Amino acid sequence: MAIKGLFERFKKGLARTAQLFNFRTWFGRKVDQSFLDDLEARLIQADVGVAATTRIIDRVREAFADKTADENLVNFVKGELKGLLEDTTPGVLATAAKKPTVYLIAGVNGSGKTTSIAKLAQRLKDQGNTLVLAACDTFRAAAADQLEIWAKRAGTELVRGASGADPASVAHDACQRAVARGIDILIVDTAGRLHTQTHLMRELEKIRNVIQRLIPGSPHEVLLVLDGTNGQNAIRQAEVFTKSIGCTGVILTKLDGTAKGGVAVAVRQSMKLPIKFIGVGEGIEDLQPFDADTFVESLFE
Repeated sequence: MAIKGLFERFKKGLARTAQLFNFRTWFGRKVDQSFLDDLEARLIQADVGVAATTRIIDRVREAFADKTADENLVNFVKGELKGLLEDTTPGVLATAAKKPTVYLIAGVNGSGKTTSIAKLAQRLKDQGNTLVLAACDTFRAAAADQLEIWAKRAGTELVRGASGADPASVAHDACQRAVARGIDILIVDTAGRLHTQTHLMRELEKIRNVIQRLIPGSPHEVLLVLDGTNGQNAIRQAEVFTKSIGCTGVILTKLDGTAKGGVAVAVRQSMKLPIKFIGVGEGIEDLQPFDADTFVESLFE
């Protein structure tokens, strides 16, 4: 997608968060402690995170103390946010030297995980790849049913088991099918019960072990889907999942429904995980590669 089109999509999807970044209404104010307190409050409300907010406030104080707020200050804050989001390559996923490439997708129920898988599958199929989806959330029949609907729409194959079946056995069957048919990409959905439940983490580890045994070197990406509306709670989820299964990147969803879009900064700073994609709407095309420059610029429009 052209940069202009991506910018417009981001701007629309991040409109609620952007309301908190309308610093131009403060032009003409003296950058004193009262100003810095107001700026800090806005950043915290947007869920930028305490560490990142503290850094930005300290840097603004150093550069603008007792000056008058103007466009230079806005550009300065933009630069700080972009710096905190650096080293993210928009939408680039690892690929295997020998197919299939395997993407393991994790996240709690309600995070938008299954829908994100469908959108990702469509994107990858549009790029000319053949796909198999593995419905390993066998404890929620609705999850497999939803994935099956999306698989049919995208024209991709789905491997699912009976309700309550061993999730690792579904992953096993999906791996075998992907290898036997020379499929380009295997996407593995997983159960999403609360990240505080130890047995779920063990289940995820078992799925990962099965995949690694059948397709050496896999999974090539472990993507964690986080609900942007959860704000700082998403950080805790990222910590637990990463410790258990070694997440390699984040898909940040539902940013169109929250003023907490700054959580992208908090996730990047706290976990050092690249944000691969963000969800800025309900449509199949609304899962977009995360581009830090476009993201930050859209917050100030």
